[in-house]
Amino acid sequence: MTLNNRSRCAFFRPALIAMIFCVLLSTSLYGAELPEHPDPVTAGFQWLPDINNANQASSTSALPQASGDDFLVAEGKASYYSRHFHGKKTASGEFFNLNHFTAAHRSLAFGTSVRVINLANGKDVVVRINDRGPFRKGRIIDVSPAAAKKIGLLSTGTANVRIEAYN
Repeated sequence: MTLNNRSRCAFFRPALIAMIFCVLLSTSLYGAELPEHPDPVTAGFQWLPDINNANQASSTSALPQASGDDFLVAEGKASYYSRHFHGKKTASGEFFNLNHFTAAHRSLAFGTSVRVINLANGKDVVVRINDRGPFRKGRIIDVSPAAAKKIGLLSTGTANVRIEAYN
């Protein structure tokens, strides 16, 4: 069975219209300014001046120094890893040790030093990012049980914290 010219036009017309629509759409978007997407690493953070250099006599001078004059800061809920992850591989490839001061964050680079401050009691700890997470809605960081113990998070399970990520 062969198609006559009229049948061929009816067959290819929808495809041709779709192609023209795509071309028109892409050319109209090409010249338009697209909205800027936030950097996934720094989303939810803001840059603040480094307060560690302002008062060298304070107890915070032992914290890791930023390579520049800034650090990232965010506030939210923190939780801690379950002990059953001990000895299992993290996203960075190293093995999780519940006695080390490490943490999981969704986007910060592995190896980033992060100061975690429990807003309820003011206790703080410096952890190193070596895993991805937390995957529970509303949480911004998961810390190891050792870090959780140091900031008084073990008894409550979660706490409102401030995190400062250093370059």
